[in-house]
Amino acid sequence: MSEVMDDAPMPDDVETLLDELARLVAEAKAIPLSSSVRIDRGEVEALLDDLRRAVPDEVFRAKRLMRDRAQLLEHAQEDATQILADARAERDRLIAQERIVTEARREADAILEEARDTARRVKLEAEDYVDAKLANFEVVLHKVMKTVDRGRQTLRGRLESDQLTDEELEAARRDAEGR
Repeated sequence: MSEVMDDAPMPDDVETLLDELARLVAEAKAIPLSSSVRIDRGEVEALLDDLRRAVPDEVFRAKRLMRDRAQLLEHAQEDATQILADARAERDRLIAQERIVTEARREADAILEEARDTARRVKLEAEDYVDAKLANFEVVLHKVMKTVDRGRQTLRGRLESDQLTDEELEAARRDAEGR
């Protein structure tokens, strides 16, 4: 599994690819006497192919995080169960000794409470860790969606501007300069 992850693009690579696509659109050469631009289809297709490969890797990472979280929680539960079993065994051993019955009960209860606290803490730490990773993944996906949306809006805007009259274009330019 680590071999796959070593070759996979990192979340920053997705952003880099999106930035490169945005730069390509922004720096595209204008077609004379038109508001259209010329973009190298091969470059755009190559960037889109890279994005298609990178985004599933992000989904794979999220699935792996969820699986790791489940395993971590399972191990925490097993540890807690073992701690509780050990605590109960210790308690039973201490109770069997008549002269320290009272002390044994108190100590066993403390061990049980400590085990419960440890289990709760381990579980909360695991959930916090997974939540932080998922939040990071959510931010990356949000940025991807915003960039894609901006690119689509830019493309739509250019297509719509091709259909505008010269007067409408001049009014739109004046509005943009006034802002």
